[in-house]
Amino acid sequence: MGTVRETLTLEDARRLTGPLAFNLMLKPAGSLCNLDCAYCYYLDKSEIYGGRESRMTVADIERYVRTYIESCETQEVTFNWHGGEPLILGLDFYRKAVEFQHLYAGEKTIRNTLQTNATLMTPEFASFFAREHFLLGVSLDGPPEIHDRYRRDRGGVHTSRKVIEGIRRLYDAGAEYNIMATVNRASEGRGLEVYSFLKGLGSAFIQFSPVVEHVVYPAGRNSRPRIVAPSELGAELAPWSVSATGYGRFLCDIFDYWVRHDVGRVFVNVFDCTLANWCGVTPGTCSFAETCGGNAVVEHNGDVYCCDHFVYPEYLLGNLYCDSLASMMRSPAQLKFGIDKRNSLPRKCLRCDVLPLCHGGCPKHRFNSDERGQTGLNALCEGYHMFFTHSTPAMRRMKQLLEEGKAPALVML
Repeated sequence: MGTVRETLTLEDARRLTGPLAFNLMLKPAGSLCNLDCAYCYYLDKSEIYGGRESRMTVADIERYVRTYIESCETQEVTFNWHGGEPLILGLDFYRKAVEFQHLYAGEKTIRNTLQTNATLMTPEFASFFAREHFLLGVSLDGPPEIHDRYRRDRGGVHTSRKVIEGIRRLYDAGAEYNIMATVNRASEGRGLEVYSFLKGLGSAFIQFSPVVEHVVYPAGRNSRPRIVAPSELGAELAPWSVSATGYGRFLCDIFDYWVRHDVGRVFVNVFDCTLANWCGVTPGTCSFAETCGGNAVVEHNGDVYCCDHFVYPEYLLGNLYCDSLASMMRSPAQLKFGIDKRNSLPRKCLRCDVLPLCHGGCPKHRFNSDERGQTGLNALCEGYHMFFTHSTPAMRRMKQLLEEGKAPALVML
């Protein structure tokens, strides 16, 4: 392979020759949602399909379930239901999906996760999810004054009350759920407040995702700005984007409390991934992995894209109704998408002391330039470096405890 972008490592080769294992994020209702969150990068994807509010049919979901199970060469298959808002499809849709999973599972173990804003959560939905062992990811950004800043319904009404009511229904039903919070401009300087609030909602798992988007404003700026790729003509940084230093401080403030009180009790995705990289273990979030490409997206009509954050025509791999899912996931386009994360790092990253922890972050945020003008630098670089450097002493101690066969929670003593 002649260029840096085409270089394959032994780990890449292992992935190519080993059993086919990948995750698919299914968008059964496309970008259709009952909310109008300011920073949602997916609402505008309906433009790709002519602005239609399309939904999967029963025949569509049967084909998808069968194809996905058959394509995975591993014993365990996880279905990731996403949106838009997947609950819009109604409870009967998911009952049928589970029926098809039982029909085609064979000897394989089937698991389900579903990401929701929880505003449509009914007691019936909650009971179903508990009974069928779905893991719910509920979107909630923090206390009402933070959450409601950017997460409103189509009438402009605040949504935090309905989200918390949905969480209570999941809790009462005994369903398993995690909290997934974006970190945006409203979150800056309030990390510990956000963490304390979310920790009190009954889940021991919290995922933080930074919001950094680009938008193009329509003439007059009186209607919703369109979220676009940074390279699009006229694109500018969205006002709700978190700053690099704001994100770094947000994580540091939470970490300082967590490492003294909550290790082994509350699990935060960024902290877990950091410790995994310290220990040489593949992290559970692709943003912090060396390469990506194992998390594709299936749209409502069967179109398959490289990644949820890259649903653009140039990243279309094919369609379930025309192409082999296994072939798409092993295709040169998907392979290149995955290894480009590592092979397109700017020189500054390659010389950075925290590269083994950061790996350049998510490619969707790598649109800045370094001091030499080389592109591909993560917009949150300064914040990541702040956090990884700040957490080093505690992470090093937790790694040592694991190597000694002890619990990382002993770092709190």
